Amino acid sequence: MKLIWQSKVVLLLVLPFAGASLVLQAHWWAVNCWPVAAWTLGLSLMFGLVVLQLGAATPTAAFAGMAIAACMMFSTVTFTPAEAIPYAPWHTALVPVLTVFLLAFFATRLGREGKERLRLEEQRHGRTAAQVAANLGVAAIVFSEPVQSWLIGFGWFSRAAVTPMLLFAVGLGALAEAAADTVSSEVGQVLGGRPRMLTTLRLVEPGTDGGVSLIGTLAGVAAAVLVAAAGSLALGGDRTIFWISSASAVFGLFFDSLLGATLERRGWLNNDAVNFLSTASAAGFALGVLAIL
Repeated sequence: MKLIWQSKVVLLLVLPFAGASLVLQAHWWAVNCWPVAAWTLGLSLMFGLVVLQLGAATPTAAFAGMAIAACMMFSTVTFTPAEAIPYAPWHTALVPVLTVFLLAFFATRLGREGKERLRLEEQRHGRTAAQVAANLGVAAIVFSEPVQSWLIGFGWFSRAAVTPMLLFAVGLGALAEAAADTVSSEVGQVLGGRPRMLTTLRLVEPGTDGGVSLIGTLAGVAAAVLVAAAGSLALGGDRTIFWISSASAVFGLFFDSLLGATLERRGWLNNDAVNFLSTASAAGFALGVLAIL
């Protein structure tokens, strides 16, 4: 509980930004092409209600997830208002966000009885708002148009052909890492046997911070690839976006374990901070790859 302030910092970094972005984008689309605003807000509200009904999140977390999902949907609309009819919401970030949710939902429920015996199961009330922000916040930030415009104008990239579409790989990598982390942990606890500490390779108990298993890692990599593939297809990306987002997610997965084995085990970071930094590392890796292309 002494590190609860880190969860609050994550919330303060993500929710005001996502909230402001949502309000501004909803207003712009409502004025310029109301079907986009209506579909985006309606589908994100439905998504939040389904999550709440399934018990996968607290009411506050469901509302936060709804707002963040809507923010990412608006940010990944790739057409002008004149081209928006008929509107296709499956060509936005809705698809990878749903993929992340479904993978996390089923992975969390895998082997529930065994996790209960080991006291590893997620709390019955579901994820909190801080957990949602920690897993989805970085993607929401880097998907946003102001951040993408700043990155392009900052002179970070050596190639002039870097576009907002190619930069979608950055946010998609962060989303894929969030799925990879959850699936790796949940599957590893059930099917991976006794994990090994990433830094020492010594056997540790399931659920130990920084512990990794072969099956858990492979499951996490598969989840990352699935989210990257779903997002690339939905957003109309090419193989470059797919491979960059997949590779950055795998990098973030191992970075998460490294943080768990070091700073989290020493009590310097809590799990929300680790998750937020891990998704940020995936985004940073993707930016680094784009910078040297």
